[in-house]
Amino acid sequence: MPRTIAELVHREVPLLHQDTEVGEALGPLLDSKLPALPVVGDDDRYAGIFGEREFITALFPGYVKNLGYAAFVPKSLEAAIEKRQACRHEPIKQHMNREHIDVPTDFSDLQLAEIFIHHRVLIIPVTDGGRVCGIVTRTDFFTELAERFIAG
Repeated sequence: MPRTIAELVHREVPLLHQDTEVGEALGPLLDSKLPALPVVGDDDRYAGIFGEREFITALFPGYVKNLGYAAFVPKSLEAAIEKRQACRHEPIKQHMNREHIDVPTDFSDLQLAEIFIHHRVLIIPVTDGGRVCGIVTRTDFFTELAERFIAG
């Protein structure tokens, strides 16, 4: 039987706790070399995602997400970082993506494709009874899909 793309689950993915401060979450995120990590709550169940997009949103002022064009804003990156140093101590639950875009352990390749297309996420947590047991990255899914397409 051909190997399914669904078998590309990263089983040993670090989990972040929703009360972890933004500054503390960056180490595990950078070390993982993943675009985002799953976040769990006090009950160790999947609560959301914290990653690149959520950090950028935490760091820059709230009005930035409403701008269609920001070239007129003259401040430097260093000024933005200096101004938002306080976010270092904010819990990631204030900034995490709370959408429950996850799949059960018996997920299909088609399920993954649908989620990556419609939700524009970079990782999909795999859950079993609400507990995270791995992730699938969009990059891994794309790579396997493209290689099969080329070979096919």
